[in-house]
Amino acid sequence: MRYRSSLARVRGLGAAKSGTERWWQERVSSALSIPATLFLIWLGIRMPGLSHSEVTQILGHPTVAIGLILALSTLFWHMMLGMQVIIEDYVHGASRLPLLIANHLFVAAFWSAGAYAVLRLSIGGQ
Repeated sequence: MRYRSSLARVRGLGAAKSGTERWWQERVSSALSIPATLFLIWLGIRMPGLSHSEVTQILGHPTVAIGLILALSTLFWHMMLGMQVIIEDYVHGASRLPLLIANHLFVAAFWSAGAYAVLRLSIGGQ
C-alpha cells in the first residue's frame, strides 16, 4: 500500500535520505562547540593586561594553537550547518543555490584566514 499520490510519485518528491545524517552532524557539532567555547573564554580571560609579546607567546604555543584551530573548525562547521538549514528551509527559488554556495565559501574563507593567522603565530612568530 502506498501513501503517496500519483502526482508525488511522478515528480519524484520525497525524503532526501540525508535527514538523519544532518541531524547527527548538528548535534555533534553543537556538543563539540561547548568545550571550544569554554576554551576561547578561558583564553580570553588570560589575555587582559598582557603585553603584545606575551600574548604572541601564549598564542604561539603548540597546545594553544591546536586548540584554536580545533575551536575555529568546530564553530565554523556548526555555523555552516545552521546557516545551511536556514537557507534550505526558508529560501525558495533561484536564490537558494547561490546562497548555499556563498555559505560554504564564507566559511572556507574565514576558517582559512583564522587557521593561517594561528599557524603564522605558531610557526613563524608575529
